Amino acid sequence: METKIAILRGINVGGKRKILMADLKILMQNLGYQNIQTYIQSGNIIFKADEKLQNKEIAAGIETAILNKFDFEVPVIVLSKNEIESAVANNPFYTSDADINNLHLTFLSEEPDKEKLALIEIVDCTPDQFKIINKNVFIYCEASYHKSKLTNDLFERKLKIKATTRNWKTVLKLWDLSK
Repeated sequence: METKIAILRGINVGGKRKILMADLKILMQNLGYQNIQTYIQSGNIIFKADEKLQNKEIAAGIETAILNKFDFEVPVIVLSKNEIESAVANNPFYTSDADINNLHLTFLSEEPDKEKLALIEIVDCTPDQFKIINKNVFIYCEASYHKSKLTNDLFERKLKIKATTRNWKTVLKLWDLSK
């Protein structure tokens, strides 16, 4: 069994697409996963899965189960414990003097292709900054993330892949829970 982290996009926001974490945990149990933990109401799940299962396969299964149970679509990105550990280690904005309240991580469902990557890297959202490394978009926001132009929609539109964002405190907690 291998530790996985599922990141759900857009549940329990503004009273829409509500899923209780207890119901989400039961759904994951019904899919055959073990040692299931949820973290906060935004849809973060740490669990054990058969190591033969691919992350995309797991994500598709969770998406289908949510659609069947709750009758709405929820994009899901699944990553391994090693992937979240790598993200924490490779954040170019996470320095000893960084205010982690300004840091965010947008998880991408796959690595962007080089053509689309070249187009988005010229986007200027000053004073906010971003750096894409593999399947991660590391974000530094001068002020509030909610005021930034560096949104999930921007990355999905430009890169043509699924994206969901977490603040850096949540990323660190997910990494800690996955150990």
